[in-house]
Amino acid sequence: MNDALDGVRDHYRATGLTERLKSALTAFGPEDQPLTPLQLAGLDQFHTRGLAATAELAGSAGITSAMSVLDVGSGVGGPARFLAATYGCRVTGIDISEPFVDAARYLTRRTGQSEQVSFRAASALDIPFADDHFDAVFMQHVAMNIAERTRLYREIQRVLRPGGRFATFDVVANGGEPLYPVPWARTPTTSFLLTVEATRAAIEHAGFRTLSLQDDSETAKAWFAQLRASGPPPSPHLGVVIGPDFAELTKNLGRNLMEGRLGVLTAVFENASPKAANHLEHR
Repeated sequence: MNDALDGVRDHYRATGLTERLKSALTAFGPEDQPLTPLQLAGLDQFHTRGLAATAELAGSAGITSAMSVLDVGSGVGGPARFLAATYGCRVTGIDISEPFVDAARYLTRRTGQSEQVSFRAASALDIPFADDHFDAVFMQHVAMNIAERTRLYREIQRVLRPGGRFATFDVVANGGEPLYPVPWARTPTTSFLLTVEATRAAIEHAGFRTLSLQDDSETAKAWFAQLRASGPPPSPHLGVVIGPDFAELTKNLGRNLMEGRLGVLTAVFENASPKAANHLEHR
């Protein structure tokens, strides 16, 4: 197995995660009480700006009820459940961490969405679905853990139907060496950041056309400033998922953004495969 991939898997090992979630969710009532995706938003949106970022990215991607959506690096399933609940689409999530996948399935049972939302343990570099399988692909705060960007984006292009949308929200390099640890990496050995332009070039090289590209660094900075001013987040929160060093990891990410070491990119691309014209002609 690739050493970098092993290191990423170890970073997201999350031993005992489902049991921690069960304990934390007693704040909402007994185990047999149904939950809503909104109730879980404080702990299941594992990325900068949380649910607001997910909602904005979904709107930019043009998600509809007729779509089959793949969430790459789905974590504990928050974005997938939000998409299904908000748009009525079917969503499949894949994640390299088996504890995350188990936790995602548990939380999805609690929200009653298991018929509409499913999860599999799989690598983003070897997506276990056929060509042209999905109408849209969603990815948030994932690519910075992946060294083989060309392979990543080509895999996404492969499973996305011609003309389909790839929506990504990611941390990018911005002219300085990050301070570690951060939420996706405790050391530089599992962090593979690219600049905005290098990210765009890699995605377009894989067969995509840029539809929109936005630097959301200032919005992310404002969000972190508000977090600092608000004090500790209400429970249950992401610390249940990330672990006891949640506060340090989050603080370092905010500092990296404030000091201009890192940035945040929101972008939507279209699969510009040569098959797209034929596909559209026969729809």
